[in-house]
Amino acid sequence: MPTLFIWLLGLVFAVVILTFIFDISQSKNAILRNYPVVGHFRYLFSTLGEFFRQYFFAMDREEMPFNRAERQWVNRASENKSNTIAFGSTKNINTPGTAIFINCPFPTLDSDAVETKTVIIGEGYSSNPYAAKSIFNISGMSFGAISKLAVLALSNGARMAGCWMNTGEGGISPYHLEGGADLVFQIGTAKYGVRNDDGSLSDEKLANIATRGQVKMFELKVSQGAKPGKGGILPGIKVTKQISEIRGIPKGEDSISPNRHVEVSNASELLDMINHVREVTQKPVGFKTVIGHIRWLEALLEEVNKRGKDSAPDFITVDGGDGGTGAAPMALMDSMGLPLKEALPLVVDKIMQCGLEDRIKVVASGKMITPSDVAWAICAGADFVTSARGFMFAIGCIQSLKCNKNTCPTGITTHNKRLQKGLNPKSKSIKVKNYINNITKTVGMIAHSCGVKEVRGLNRTHVRIVQINGKSIPMDELCPVCPTGESNESI
Repeated sequence: MPTLFIWLLGLVFAVVILTFIFDISQSKNAILRNYPVVGHFRYLFSTLGEFFRQYFFAMDREEMPFNRAERQWVNRASENKSNTIAFGSTKNINTPGTAIFINCPFPTLDSDAVETKTVIIGEGYSSNPYAAKSIFNISGMSFGAISKLAVLALSNGARMAGCWMNTGEGGISPYHLEGGADLVFQIGTAKYGVRNDDGSLSDEKLANIATRGQVKMFELKVSQGAKPGKGGILPGIKVTKQISEIRGIPKGEDSISPNRHVEVSNASELLDMINHVREVTQKPVGFKTVIGHIRWLEALLEEVNKRGKDSAPDFITVDGGDGGTGAAPMALMDSMGLPLKEALPLVVDKIMQCGLEDRIKVVASGKMITPSDVAWAICAGADFVTSARGFMFAIGCIQSLKCNKNTCPTGITTHNKRLQKGLNPKSKSIKVKNYINNITKTVGMIAHSCGVKEVRGLNRTHVRIVQINGKSIPMDELCPVCPTGESNESI
């Protein structure tokens, strides 16, 4: 035993000596050259720091992009556990931008509450309109960005809860279909799954996708919250043989989408493409975008009124600049595009000013993972809310921030079979269903507290926004164009 100890000690000493020699000999890293051996601890502590901050040092409401309180709400909701808390809120309601819902002194009784209305997308303008029952749905996450087991869990859970699932720009996979959910097929700028060899749109492949009964709508991705002005990015390490076949791209090579649809350079051409896709598919078609300035949207809506309402997109998905993705340049993720809380009311107001509120449905997307987020979006004028990262939390995401490296420890964003072993699609799909059900139930509770009978009765009179001086003002004063609908007249 002493001999073994001496050998191990000698080995450690030899490693230290070799590291010392290497560090003082190299010229690429000043820290290691000036502080050989011990300089390596700086990088070790820097790497481990994010984990220590998450588990030991950060308060419940401090973390970004989602804090512990938000993640724990999703976790409890997905496990169908009670989400009651004690001793008061840890949320600082004096923070500017915070939404405060206006309670009614005589709230809606449970016996008077009614089911949330089904909204039909494309009614009267599409051969196959979609009756969308759920206010809360799954946003675009591509097979490739997430694993096949994650797709299975999400699709099965969506089917059980009665909501739709957006395929993301990576095309439709066997796992989307196997789960049985209603699907929104997203057409990204690279047209994965519906592209010709030269990257142009294939009408034949598009029509074939549309024959699938599960595919209810099509969404053109104009831009995405985390990287407006930049196309999708899938690192080559995640482009497996199956993904390369579905997308029509080489295996093992980075999948970089163009930063816009080459056919679309103005609002008029966007309308042309929307109408072309609708003509080929005979199903509702809309587009997803991030708002910067609003003038191009004004031009599009004015063009709709010139051509006629049948030319309008059936829906517009508004993604906030605070949206997420598996891989994006930091400069765009941090600083490009309006946040959803500013963009959503702008879009709703422009649609109303043009008299198209009955024609174009609005979908809110971007960092909406809790009931208060969803209720705020409905108040602002959204017809539906979609979330991606909320559903990732529901199936086990721990916010390790490794989505782009194929090393996700929970098996959600990796194709490493060893790491996928912990993701059981059968049990995770139950969590997806529970999460959706608890979101919709709690949003309904907020609506009843505001004095309306169902969620779609919420509007801007039911929420106030905290200002810099700490006082709140009614949202309908900030954005006066939105319809009033039912109001809290008894307050």
